Amino acid sequence: MTTKLDLADIQGNILRGYRREFVRHLILEVTDRSAARRFLAASVDGGSEAVPEITRGVLWEVKPPFCFNIGITYEGLRALGAAPEHLNTFPTEFRQGMTQRAMKLGDFGDSGPENWPAPFDQPERVHLIASVHSDNPEHLDMVEKQVAEAFTVLGVRNGRNLPEGKVFFGYVDGISQPRFEQVYDPDQEGVDEPIDPLGTALLGYPTKQEGVLFRVPSPNALGFNGSFNAFRILAQDAAGFEAYLDKAADELMQHPERDQLVDPNNLDRIGKGLDLHGALREVVAAQMCGRWRNGVPYELSPYAQWPEEEVSLTNFDYTHASRCPAGSHLRRGNPRGGPIVQRIANYTRRLVRRGMSYGPDFDPQNPDSEERGLLGSFIGANIGAQFEAVMCDWINLGLQDPNITGANDPLLGANTPETSWFDLTLPDGGSIRLHGFPRLIQTRGGAYTFLPSLTAIKYLSELTT
Repeated sequence: MTTKLDLADIQGNILRGYRREFVRHLILEVTDRSAARRFLAASVDGGSEAVPEITRGVLWEVKPPFCFNIGITYEGLRALGAAPEHLNTFPTEFRQGMTQRAMKLGDFGDSGPENWPAPFDQPERVHLIASVHSDNPEHLDMVEKQVAEAFTVLGVRNGRNLPEGKVFFGYVDGISQPRFEQVYDPDQEGVDEPIDPLGTALLGYPTKQEGVLFRVPSPNALGFNGSFNAFRILAQDAAGFEAYLDKAADELMQHPERDQLVDPNNLDRIGKGLDLHGALREVVAAQMCGRWRNGVPYELSPYAQWPEEEVSLTNFDYTHASRCPAGSHLRRGNPRGGPIVQRIANYTRRLVRRGMSYGPDFDPQNPDSEERGLLGSFIGANIGAQFEAVMCDWINLGLQDPNITGANDPLLGANTPETSWFDLTLPDGGSIRLHGFPRLIQTRGGAYTFLPSLTAIKYLSELTT
């Protein structure tokens, strides 16, 4: 039996992305429960001059000037007055929060919560994360002032889109996202990937695993149609990444099988104006990610970033003979239908990824030490079975393939130069092992939040305890 979806009850940016130029995430504390409830009541009831309206998941007839949505932590639900017996029906990982789950996520050392800046150094005070998306920064300022009338603003994180849809490592990002049953997304016209059941992202619907339904927290008005979000502030060491590509290319220049990676007579297919060293850098970058930096899948075009014929960015799969390394970032996070140890897990850990970059521009020719990175949201119906399973089992342990078990994701993983390694694939079936990966992405804060339905926001606003 298929449960009919009411998109007007779902918060926006879950089943469809916004594609706005700017975002502002407001990290909030509930210090006046009554004021917070009045704000929620007004926001879910269409907003006012003093309160922004919650943006719903419906298709717009007229594009709104800004989009406004909220995520609530376990402590936030408690601060709003949710009953203890209802709070106990939420999953353990959500109740514990991201800080207590840090080791499972690879957040230790410099990435550990003890090194997170305010306000994430006081997770018990982080109650809501309100997000404002707009093409006009003035709207971000306006909404922040409105929110500050009802909540204490503990912190602000601003994000923006980089040119050409890229991140600071130079890759085009956000190409592959889940498509959902009962949801039409004009931005995914022509995308040829499996359609995910609604239970991938929403509570109360069937999942990819037959007979498996994630528990809906009680009461139904609070839990149904909700999602969970792992909000992460991820600093990207762009200078360290480019330096590692130099180091790897230096080593490969002396390797006897170098020409299997790059045809010295066709360097322009890798990139215009590149010499052999530069081409080797781009091959290493492509195999580490699973895509060339322009977004072309390595699986479909292992010899050229600029193939002679156009290839699909999404319509491909993996086999035992794949040229895309099993240890690549792309393949670890989404093994598609390819061979993995946990065969039943294919397509069951899909996450909706939303994110924008933060920090100053980066010039690879003039690297600096300024902090820059990604404000990421990883959305699904179950934090443990999706986000944590991907981060622990696949990204940092490599349990999906015996050939990569014991090696971390080369981009996102908790690497140390002394122990890290990654195998480049060769056309003849062989490989070249690279060592010495530094940790390229550091966690600088985050929180697990519940993304309530419109019905749930109204329910919370009407609590009287």
